[in-house]
Amino acid sequence: MSLGDEPGYGDASRGEDGGYGGSGQTRTRLPDRPGDVYGGARRGRSSSRSLVTVVGVVVLLIAAIAFANRGGDDSSSGNGGGDKAKTSPTAASGTRPVESKTAGIPSGFARSEQGAQSAAANYAVALGSADMFNKGKRDQILSAVVTPSRVTEFETTLDKAYTPQFNKNVGLNEDGSAPQGYTFVSRTSPIGTKVTASSGDTATVEVWCGGLLGLAGQNSTNPVTSSWFTITMKLEWTGGDWKIVSHSQKDGPAPVPGDDRASSADDIAKAVEEYGGFSYAR
Repeated sequence: MSLGDEPGYGDASRGEDGGYGGSGQTRTRLPDRPGDVYGGARRGRSSSRSLVTVVGVVVLLIAAIAFANRGGDDSSSGNGGGDKAKTSPTAASGTRPVESKTAGIPSGFARSEQGAQSAAANYAVALGSADMFNKGKRDQILSAVVTPSRVTEFETTLDKAYTPQFNKNVGLNEDGSAPQGYTFVSRTSPIGTKVTASSGDTATVEVWCGGLLGLAGQNSTNPVTSSWFTITMKLEWTGGDWKIVSHSQKDGPAPVPGDDRASSADDIAKAVEEYGGFSYAR
């Protein structure tokens, strides 16, 4: 879970990017199995409205940190003169991937723009994981990805967000664990990255992501839903690696939803248990 929309990708915290406009046409598909919130019809936004509203608290707090830490050196180093921005495909580059890990998170990235992008993508995965809902695991993640001078600040802010009551509001037990018979899903998958500003010791990286959030279970009132968002991280080179100085998030870009039939709760839970997450190091 991103620091997430970190975990929740909430509506209240999102920016002005609202996805694509409609075509003026409306299509309706009735569910084949009325008793299964996952089966039949594609999931509507209303089914996860309460969950999205609650988890938006986290992103608002992170946005506040980013605003407070905002400096005057974030000017874009992008292309000028009206030229279209050049893409940098996430593909094999010939650079050997990092092999070390800290708290299970890839580390030891190259001191380059490519290294900063790889670090930001990996950190987005970690900050968007279900482990962020557990105090002990969350502190390990923050110690691994945040610059040392800001770790305490991040911990204090997120401790105020991930309270026992907050966990209950998203359907979890007070300690952040999933109720018996349910599987909690919180995953962030980077789609692409770009550097918007850089110097020898700092880099600002945007990570375009897709996310999953919710409880998989037959009687879940917060079924797993998907979202699209862009994370902006300001990184600094410290201790031989890239670390997060500030973090913010905005909505989109979001593609037009397809006609895929929503899977059953059992299929979602099985997929989460059987398919591990990716590490992005190139």
